[in-house]
Amino acid sequence: MITIRKAEERGHANHGWLDSHFTFSFADDHDPRHMGFRSLRVINDDIIAGGGGFGTHPHHDMEIITYVLSGALEHKDSLGNGRPSFAFRLELRN
Repeated sequence: MITIRKAEERGHANHGWLDSHFTFSFADDHDPRHMGFRSLRVINDDIIAGGGGFGTHPHHDMEIITYVLSGALEHKDSLGNGRPSFAFRLELRN
């Protein structure tokens, strides 16, 4: 069953450089009513401040889809490989 979850009901965290809204239970926002949908585990709406971002961190057994609304965002792996994603382009990493 699909449950409608309004934007204002989603989890939220603002770390200054990262303003994030969580569709499903994520990080410190644990909500057993919203743990994902089948194998889909995370849908986050993130606003990331320019010139910074996430430090190196692992991703295991997952695919990441990124859609940038403005500016550009670069994903780098632990070996420093990466390329920027530009606004209005979809990127899939697995």
